[in-house]
Amino acid sequence: MLILAKEGLYCPVGGFYIDPRRGVRDAVITHAHADHARRGSATYHVVKSGVELLRARLGAKVNIRAYDYGEVFALGGACLSFHPAGHILGSCQVRIECAGEVWVASGDYKRDPDPTCEAFEVVPCDVFVTEATFGTPAYAWPKDEDLGGRILEWWRGNAARGENSVLFGYSLGKTQRILGELSARSERPIYCHEAATAINLAYRRQGIDLAETICMSTLDPAVRLKGELILAPPSFLSSPLAAVLGERYRTAFASGWMARGGGYGHAGAYDTGFVMSDHADWSDLVRTCLETGAKRIYVQHRGSGALVRHLRSLGLQAYPEEELAPRNPDQMALF
Repeated sequence: MLILAKEGLYCPVGGFYIDPRRGVRDAVITHAHADHARRGSATYHVVKSGVELLRARLGAKVNIRAYDYGEVFALGGACLSFHPAGHILGSCQVRIECAGEVWVASGDYKRDPDPTCEAFEVVPCDVFVTEATFGTPAYAWPKDEDLGGRILEWWRGNAARGENSVLFGYSLGKTQRILGELSARSERPIYCHEAATAINLAYRRQGIDLAETICMSTLDPAVRLKGELILAPPSFLSSPLAAVLGERYRTAFASGWMARGGGYGHAGAYDTGFVMSDHADWSDLVRTCLETGAKRIYVQHRGSGALVRHLRSLGLQAYPEEELAPRNPDQMALF
């Protein structure tokens, strides 16, 4: 049903690619993050709640066909439907059915509660292609922690000392989740980097409650903030705009990588870390693979590692995604 081509996951019977790495005729998009939605495709097939986000990232003129969750549509000889992935607003799993066989490509997903996106839905299937960004037992998220409360407490403590609170997180998904967690708790507006402005607006237009925000690009360069919460990408501190912080501020990073004290070599680079991920942790990856009922599973991102070995120990046929590549390079010519 799916093969791994140089452009990404390809469905020969349907003639489409899932999250292609470059422009194609029909791109089926799981969500609007830049590593999944790229410019250049003729037609983008997306969930309706993700349309505005996709346009914000790729431009207003991209050709989009949008569908409700659960709505069945045909591409070539395949029947498709989108199902919530719980990753960010408008994220989806792709269900593909042909000749009585069902495959599901998960895209990125999480099982944790998030007030800013549709909750994950288990989709029964014969074959499951799962992400595994955090596919080792070392990554485990607190399941009952009040992350919004912890962030608010950290902000208040810093403010009491006259310090600003700079919380780093991705502009799409993480920033909105933090704003959603603080929507009914924040006592004053939160300052956001301009990279999140259009995205925040797209969320609000979908009826998502976010805390009140002020775009940092509207500030006078001479202004010096005191006791405020600033949400920004990690590059913010090296930009001229960081001067508004003055000399007294604390930093934190909201990410699943903080489960081990940091990620990508950043351990110790922040004053505080919040384990807040838009991906499933180890236990939820395993649970999801089992709950789909799939007898065969292909693992992306950490395909040759712990998750494959663990699933095999449970009696499942598990493989790295590279096993989806045609064994004969000329095989692609048949499609």
